Amino acid sequence: MSEGRKNLVDLTTWQTAQSLTPMAKSAEELEYAHEAERLADHEIDQTFAAALRQPSAHHHELTGDALALSQKVNQMEAVVQDDQAQLKKLADNGGSGPNADDIEILKAQLGLDQSVLADTQQQLELAAGDERSLIQQELAAHEASMAKYDKERASVGERAVETVERNTTLAHRIEAWIAQNSRDKLIQEAMGLAQADATRIQKDYETVKAQVDADARIEPVRPVDMATEGGVDRVTRLAKLREKGDARQLLMIDGDRVETEKQLASVYGRWSGQVELQHTILLHLILGSIALITAILIGVLLGTGFVRHWMGNPTLDQRRARTLKNIFEVGIQLVGLVLILLVVFGVPTQIPTILGLATAGLTVALQDFILAFFGWFVLMGKSGVRLGDSVEINGVSGEVIEVGLFRTTLIETSNSVEKGYPTGRRVAFLNKYAINGQYFNFSTTGQWMWDEISVNIPESENTSARIEAIERAVIEKTELDARMAEAEWKRSSNVHGLSQFKAMAQVNLRPASSGVNLLIRYVTRASGRSEARNRVFQSVIEVLHQTEAAKLDEVKPM
Repeated sequence: MSEGRKNLVDLTTWQTAQSLTPMAKSAEELEYAHEAERLADHEIDQTFAAALRQPSAHHHELTGDALALSQKVNQMEAVVQDDQAQLKKLADNGGSGPNADDIEILKAQLGLDQSVLADTQQQLELAAGDERSLIQQELAAHEASMAKYDKERASVGERAVETVERNTTLAHRIEAWIAQNSRDKLIQEAMGLAQADATRIQKDYETVKAQVDADARIEPVRPVDMATEGGVDRVTRLAKLREKGDARQLLMIDGDRVETEKQLASVYGRWSGQVELQHTILLHLILGSIALITAILIGVLLGTGFVRHWMGNPTLDQRRARTLKNIFEVGIQLVGLVLILLVVFGVPTQIPTILGLATAGLTVALQDFILAFFGWFVLMGKSGVRLGDSVEINGVSGEVIEVGLFRTTLIETSNSVEKGYPTGRRVAFLNKYAINGQYFNFSTTGQWMWDEISVNIPESENTSARIEAIERAVIEKTELDARMAEAEWKRSSNVHGLSQFKAMAQVNLRPASSGVNLLIRYVTRASGRSEARNRVFQSVIEVLHQTEAAKLDEVKPM
């Protein structure tokens, strides 16, 4: 058959049964599906048989090319019969000697004439509209496809109850519910199609039956009458008798097809009933899942209410109670959410993958706390912080009042090196600052710093003397700290290979509109910066008073 040409025999019944079989989900459904396939296959076989006996499958009156081909067929049939007769006659005479060659020639001629006859008959069928050969081709193709399909047909599955109970989660049950609705709709459509075909074939049956009954009332032609008729009438009567035989066979076939279509509709109806039974079982399972989710929600509400009642006890610290209440409420809600997700979607199948993703997510979400935990070990080391230390953490200065596993707590001060001026604010830092932040501890050994003060000296005759006196006084007041700082720096240099530094105080001059500005730089401990500054200022003031008193003594009259 050429592609794109419409089949002469309608295969819809079989195609419908074949397409529904993969949708069967249980052993019961597979039984109905295979029964539907068997009935559909039988109905198609009967359809082919009926098509071969339909009057439209035969040609009657021939004209034009068809008539010429018919005459050629008759001639070739006569030629083939003559070849066969001559071949038989030679074979009866012995078929040896010179006759052997004649026999071989006649056999070759007979083969050639039979080939021409077959080709002419095929041309006649096409020209006359004889569809029997095409129907035969379709029948052969259908039988071949049926043999292949029977070989690949699926085996029996599970029972219906087992199949439905495999849907353990609410999501799977809802999905199965929707699939059952779609499957039942298709089965109902197939049942309606089978019923419509039964009605249509019943009408054809009644039409053929009326024709057969009408022909039965006509007096049959006796053989003696046929013998006396002319050749043309005899052929015509023989054709009519064959048509009557085909009509009776067609009547029997149509009756069988009607019964087959009714049985097929009944099978589809029972199949639909089986799906509806599964539908009912699945509905109970869905309601059970919904009831379980409702119970979980009620449990969450009761748990939340109990926590609120318990934390409402006036004997508990209210701030801590509020914190615990929030923690317990969130925890109960999270547990409820997890349980509901398990009911809806079930336990994840890819446990290692999910655990890996969850671990990665928690690591990213809790990275600050992880760093804070390891930062605590750093702070407990030699260069860490202790209770009471004056520190600066990420730009905030204060005194350490708590060093926890995750947090360091300060009482903030106005300046990191001036004690006794707290702001009153309690500041907490995650200990991760010890790893990826910055902090300064001004209470540990070796925390030296350069400090600087500015002093304005008015312009006078003894300005140079004042500056020298101030420099000597500053060096004297800071000499002890300078020697200690240099000693510690030298020890660090020997250990770490650092450069050598000098810690002697320096006095730098800067011009000013009202005299000279002295920038005094000196080394002091960070924790004692305030006391050192007061000492330096006091020494400067003493020098200025001394120089002023000396000046007055010089100008006093003798």
